Parts: sequence; structure tokens; C-alpha cells
Amino acid sequence: MIGQLIFAVCFLGALFFFGKNARQIYSNIKLGRDLDRSDRASERWKTMFLVALGQKKMFKRIIPAILHLFVYLGFVIINIEMLEIIIDGLFGTHRVFSFLGSFYNFLIGSFEWLALGVLLSCVVFLIRRNIVKVNRLNSKELNNWPKTDANIILVTEILLMSAFLLMNATDLKLQLYGFEHFNAVGSFPVSHYLLPYLPTSTATLYMIERFCWWFHILGVLAFLNYLPYSKHLHIVLAFPNTYFSNLDAKGKLSNMTAVTNEVKAMLDPSFTPPSADVTARFGAKDVQDLTWKSLLDAYTCTECGRCTSSCPANITGKLLSPRKIMMDTRDRLTEVGNNIKTNGSFVEDGKSLIDNYISREELWACTSCNACVEQCPVNINPLDIIIELRRFAVMEESQAPASINNMFGNIENNGAPWKYAQMDRANWTQQQ
Repeated sequence: MIGQLIFAVCFLGALFFFGKNARQIYSNIKLGRDLDRSDRASERWKTMFLVALGQKKMFKRIIPAILHLFVYLGFVIINIEMLEIIIDGLFGTHRVFSFLGSFYNFLIGSFEWLALGVLLSCVVFLIRRNIVKVNRLNSKELNNWPKTDANIILVTEILLMSAFLLMNATDLKLQLYGFEHFNAVGSFPVSHYLLPYLPTSTATLYMIERFCWWFHILGVLAFLNYLPYSKHLHIVLAFPNTYFSNLDAKGKLSNMTAVTNEVKAMLDPSFTPPSADVTARFGAKDVQDLTWKSLLDAYTCTECGRCTSSCPANITGKLLSPRKIMMDTRDRLTEVGNNIKTNGSFVEDGKSLIDNYISREELWACTSCNACVEQCPVNINPLDIIIELRRFAVMEESQAPASINNMFGNIENNGAPWKYAQMDRANWTQQQ
């Protein structure tokens, strides 16, 4: 009974703190501007199933895709057993679903093979990050905490899967000894290889089995509450993020409503624009000026670096890194959320997303090619953030590189980005 009470307190406490952190993240995302993504529901469901559930875009790079698939399937399927562990923990039972007979044997056997796949994949991922040192996983924006975060998760997964297999191995040996409450149930195609290395004392075996059982469940609950502080929050947010993806053509930029209404009024004197929000800003200076979808993108970022490794600006040595854009946005959003949480409302802190987190050099290095959008495995769009920050710099601050200002002048005077007059534009067709 004491064990059941301890388990109930740990379980309910973990759910409470996770819910509290989840509400904070939701509140932070809601700081963004409104954006309607409720259209084309069937297409959105299809995108979510293919990209988030089916891992479709991961397979642009086959080796990490296969390894990630093992980890992904293991995480999803093995956690089905968590339902049994929770029931056993709350009611003091042992392998409560064993009445399923041969189907239960199939489940446990499948879980074991998946656990082995997860364990080996995580070992390979650790080697790729820390020994092989794959370039996109060792960029300077990953120094310190981001790199540590990734290693913590991989080591945790290895420990959890090891505890799961060791728990099953000791359970099997106790079954063979006919130990109390350990009936002969389950199939153990992987963990039975550990039997020769286990002690023969039933008391020691029982102690190991209980330790691994508690380590596994408490580790999962701790992992659940670690997610809100980690890039691995994408495990949860990948699904809504892909559902609310931009379904328009990637090269289509959004128009600013205020500017569109002004143009309509100029072209049609009978058009009456809706009342404008006087507090609205052209483009974005800080995270509150971005849409909620861009803020959801920031929290969903997996920091995998596929965007940056495909960015032509980054490849040619420019300062821009789309991954850093998303990480900076998330860091600033967290800072703003904590500011509001502490003070009840936002208190000006003298900082902004542009300049303090993302430099002008980064913004103007972007070629708007959408390579980052195409490569992202969970449909994140760094370009939306870049464009909004650029709009603020141009339309509110009148700050742009000289080449951009020259282009604006040419469009105003000549109707084209080039310096030639309209009447001379076709001269190139004449034979010399």
C-alpha cells in the first residue's frame, strides 16, 4: 500500500507539473498575432499523417531517417506498456494485461525488439554527435546547452531501454524460479540473453526487478517534465505544427492587410477599409508581432540543422543560420513569457528580437529561396520570421542595405528593379 501511495503521488505530481508547463507554453504561443489556419481540413489531416506520423520528410536523408524511425516507433509503441505499469503501480498488480495470452506475448516480444532498436540507434546518434562530429550537429549555435540537451536525451533513452530489458530479464528468471506473483507470462526474445549474467538469489533478483521497474516509470515521468525545457518538445508539437502548415505554394508571400486595404482604397474610391488597429506594427520587431504559428514553429524546432545545412547563404559563409533564427525566437519568447508571468503584464526590458537576438546581417543574407522550409522534417518556416523582421526594418525604421534602397528607387522611378528607363527596357533585343 505504501508503494502504491508513493507511485500515485509521483504520477499525479508529474502530470500536474507537466500541465503547468504546458499551459505556460500555450500562453506564450498565444502572444502571437492571429492567423486563420482552419481551412482545408482534409488536406491538413493528410499533411499531419504523412509528415508528423509517417516521417515522410525525414527520408530525404536515409541513414538518420532509419535510425530516427527506430527511436520514434520505440518511443510511441513501447509506451503502450506504460498503461500496464501505471495500472500495476496504482493497484498493486503485476503484469495486469497478461490475461491477453498469446497476444500479450506478441506485445512484449515486439516491445523488446523495439527497445533494442532504440538503444542501438541512440548509441549511433551519440557517436555521430560526439565522435564522428557531423557538421550540422556541431555548429556554434549548438555550443553549451543545446549540445548538452541532445546528449542528455540520448543517454536517458539508453538508460530507460536498458532498465526495461533488465526488468524483463529478472522477471523471466523469477518466473523460472516460480517466485511468488511472477507467473509464466510474456515472451522475452531479447532479454533472455541476459539470464546467464544475473544472480541466482531470488531476493537479489526481486530487488533488481523492482529497481528497474521504478527507474523506468520515474524516468519516463521525469522525461515528460523535461520536455518543456528541451528541443525534444517536438515529440508533442510536431503534430499540431504540421497540421497548421502553410498549404500555399512555398514562394507565395503573405500580404499585409493594412497595406492591401490602402491599395484597394487608392484603386477603388468606393472601397471602405475596415477600421485599422492603431497599435498594429508593420512587420515584426519582437515576438509579440509574429503570428502564433511562427511562435509554434519556434517551440517545435528539433535543432536538427537540416535547414542550415541546405541554406545557400550559410553554405557560402554568410552569417545566416535558419536553425539559429528559430532558436533565438524561442529563447526570446521564453524570456518574454517569464517577464509577463513575473509582472502580470509585459514590462519593457529594453530588448527586442531584432538586433538583440537576430542581427540585421543575418536577415539580409537570406535569399528567400525556401530551402530551409523544404528541408524541415516538421514543416517549420523560418522564412516567415525573416520576412516579418525585414518588413519592420524597411517600413518602420527605413533601414535597409544600399542595394535594397537602390532597388526601391528604381521601382518607384522606372517601374522595375533596374536603373534603365521604361522606354529603353527592350533595347537589348535590337541587333548591334
